[in-house]
Order: sequence, then C-alpha cells, then structure tokens
Amino acid sequence: MLMKQNHPYHLVEISPWPIMSALSMMMLLTGLIKFFQQSSMMMMMMSTLLIIMIMIQWWRDIVREGTYQGMHTKMVIKGLRWGMIMFIISEVFFFISFFWSFFHSSLSPSTQIGSMWPPMGIMPFNPMQIPLLNTIILLTSGVTVTWAHHSMLNNNFKEMNQSLMITVIMGMYFTMLQVYEYIEAPFTINDSVYGSSFFMATGFHGIHVIIGTTFLFVCLKRQMKKHFSKKHHVGFEAAAWYWHFVDIVWLFLYMSIYWWGN
Repeated sequence: MLMKQNHPYHLVEISPWPIMSALSMMMLLTGLIKFFQQSSMMMMMMSTLLIIMIMIQWWRDIVREGTYQGMHTKMVIKGLRWGMIMFIISEVFFFISFFWSFFHSSLSPSTQIGSMWPPMGIMPFNPMQIPLLNTIILLTSGVTVTWAHHSMLNNNFKEMNQSLMITVIMGMYFTMLQVYEYIEAPFTINDSVYGSSFFMATGFHGIHVIIGTTFLFVCLKRQMKKHFSKKHHVGFEAAAWYWHFVDIVWLFLYMSIYWWGN
C-alpha cells in the first residue's frame, strides 16, 4: 500500500553506500600509510577501486531518484543548489589556507631559506610556457561550459553535446600537461617551503580538475541519455559551478605562485 506524501521533501531510503564509502576511505588512508612505510600498493589500489565502484552505484541511485522516480521536487532542487554553494565556499577556504601559507613564506622569507624568494637553489617554472598554456586551456574551457549551459537553456542539445565534449577534452589535456610539468620539474616537494607550497597548492588543484572533468563527463553521458531538460538540470548546473570555481582558483594560482612568486 502506497502512503501519500504531504510534503515536498525527499526522505531517502536506506542505502549501503554511505557506510561502505566511509570504510573504503579508511582503507584508502591505511593503504597510503602502508605505501609510504612499506612500499606496498595492494591495499591502496583495492580501496581506490572499491571507492570508484561505490561512487558509480551511488550516483546511479541518485540519477534514478531525480530522473525516473521524480523525487527531486523544486524544494529538493533548491536544497541541492544550496548544498553545492556551501560545498564550494568550503573549498574556497580550503585553498585560502594554501595561499596564506605561500604568502606568509614569500612576503617575509626566513633566514633558514636565505632570506630570499624563491629560496637559493630553486629554479622556478617559466610562467610564459606550460603554465600560460594551461591558463588559456582552463579559461577557454570555462567559456565552452557556459556555451553548453546556454545551449541547454535554448533546447539546442546538439551544441550542448559538442561544447560539453570540448570542455571534457580540455580538462583531460590540462591534466596531461600538469603531469608532464611535474615530471620535468627541477625541484621536488622536499625542496624547502617553496616546493611544499607549490606542489600542495597545484597538486590539490589538479585533483579538483580531475574531479571536475569526471563530473562533466558523467553529465555528458547523462545528456546523451536525455536526462536533462531546460527546467531539470541541477546536476549539470552543479558541475558547471564547480568547473568555474576550478577556473578561478587556477587564475589566482597562476598569478601568485607562477608569476608573482617567480
């Protein structure tokens, strides 16, 4: 017997994914420690694979709830939007801590690093080479994801597919260039506070680019299955907001760490 729901909220059903994802994350952290101490990657790789499988199935359930079961009412969508906004604000403060550390060390270099910035012996990257190319790529991808959003609002799904695919390709290209930059880097994360600040800030941003690219790729697959419409596309909207956040953070990283800090 179906019970009538007299409110616009979505009361989620019992799901195994939250507890399984928490246990998988604990396994991943344990695997990282095991990798650092014993050079064994088995637990780390197994937990990573488990997390990916849980993510796929959890997202599948959410897509079913919002697309096929009609659980995402206007009130639920409003809550999802505010949840994404709060998440992005928390990410902003996460990166503020890295910028705070960088400027604390660079504006008043200590005697331990020679009272100079960059520290003696550090050869920084040329900001007019790969960093500038990566900046152009990310700013252009911000334009293409906006193009995709406007195409959706105008019911032009062919252009949306094209622009969204271009955005995903640009995100993958950015990641490839950053990996190449890390391989060719003349310093490591162990090279004083400069190496630590550089690799922590740009590395975490690179992880966010990978997450954002995956987010947009999932939206592209959903769009090909006709999951989105002019009035029902909160998943893509969240992905676009996240991608713009990634663009803006990189702009600050480029201006401060690559250009000014050089």
